[in-house]
Amino acid sequence: MAVAFQQQIFALDARFNAYRAPGNPNFKTLYIRRRSQLLRENAKFKDIETIKKYINIRSQLLQRRYGVQDNISISSSSSKQRSNSKASLAVDECITINPKKKSDMTISENYAFSGVHHIFDQHTDQVSMVKFANNDRSKLCCVSHDGKVSVCDVTATPPKVSFMLEGHTKPVTGCDWSASNELLVTCGLDGMLLVWHVGTAARLRAVRDQLGAPLLCCAFQPINNNMLIAGNARGMVEVLNVSTGIYPRGGSSILGGQVLSIACESSGRIFWAANDKGLIVSYSTCGAGGSLRKLRRCAVGAAVSSLCWSPWLARHPALLVSVADDSLYLFRISDREGGLTLKKRFCTQHRSQRVRSTFCPLMSFRRGVCVVSGSEDACVYFMDIEGHADQPVVNKLQGHASPVLGVSFSYDESLLATSDSSGLVIIWRRG
Repeated sequence: MAVAFQQQIFALDARFNAYRAPGNPNFKTLYIRRRSQLLRENAKFKDIETIKKYINIRSQLLQRRYGVQDNISISSSSSKQRSNSKASLAVDECITINPKKKSDMTISENYAFSGVHHIFDQHTDQVSMVKFANNDRSKLCCVSHDGKVSVCDVTATPPKVSFMLEGHTKPVTGCDWSASNELLVTCGLDGMLLVWHVGTAARLRAVRDQLGAPLLCCAFQPINNNMLIAGNARGMVEVLNVSTGIYPRGGSSILGGQVLSIACESSGRIFWAANDKGLIVSYSTCGAGGSLRKLRRCAVGAAVSSLCWSPWLARHPALLVSVADDSLYLFRISDREGGLTLKKRFCTQHRSQRVRSTFCPLMSFRRGVCVVSGSEDACVYFMDIEGHADQPVVNKLQGHASPVLGVSFSYDESLLATSDSSGLVIIWRRG
């Protein structure tokens, strides 16, 4: 079965799954897993005309069964244009595969995912962030607004939840792995920074925010994992010494608003923090004490929900910025102080949720440079940031039934994890 149509069938079932057995969430999860399994078992079916008819008929049957009009378009996952056609229209009208140039086909094929590897549903509220371990495709951390953190083994047979970490009393908002993957840090709206030992699932350190404010983001300092950087809801960026559990003198800075996101350069020399007012500020950490110094600032139009740094072939370091005004910005880092110069802007569906985006990790070895972003239309988008500005989308994954918030690639790009506002985590497998 063609990958594009396989994803469309799965997306159709996922959308109507919200109406299926509303009082029995376990049945809904079991049903959608079984549908994914059946689609994988029939992946070699290649009669495109029959698949088109099947999608059309199944869409009409589901709409009649549940009395709901499906207004979400069913378009080819490799199509570069979004369709507003309703699913009840003839499939020949709502499914279009546009001819592509050879270079476009190459990058689309590079990021074609053959199907769903696994679905995790261990959380009862939105999973706001997912993150693979460094250089380890087996470990995935998921943080949720149900106050729990899960670490999953996605390469086990079958994939499983290795353990649940319970220590936060309110929604968990962020996480990060240490360079060696021995430690995991999480933060939450309870104002707590928790450091966990991954091997034993034991909590090593619990430190409250120095202002007692909710914490919205956190990260290990890349070179010195004894230092943590966090941002709180009262506009403060702060550094914590993990060993002592103390916030060092000079290690705090007021950014203003609510600090929603942090991204660090791999050398640890500079990091960026951004808030809900659209302000992005670069910082340097001075000396071993962890004192902070503001460097450059840049303003965008709305709240910044995600920052992601990339060396981009080492020639053009870049910062990817998700902004809640339907925008995904690509900034070039223009100087050694972290100054930002706008390179491109892409349109997304992003207004109210904390949607995240990331660079594809192996882009330096491929033809083209891609990023992946969640979206409030329940899809996952791959965009070629060096391609045509008017047609940047090279692939679209459909499978979630609610806004996609978290995205994370394994280091070798063989797996992609996405999470949504209903608490579902989907692991996509590369074709």
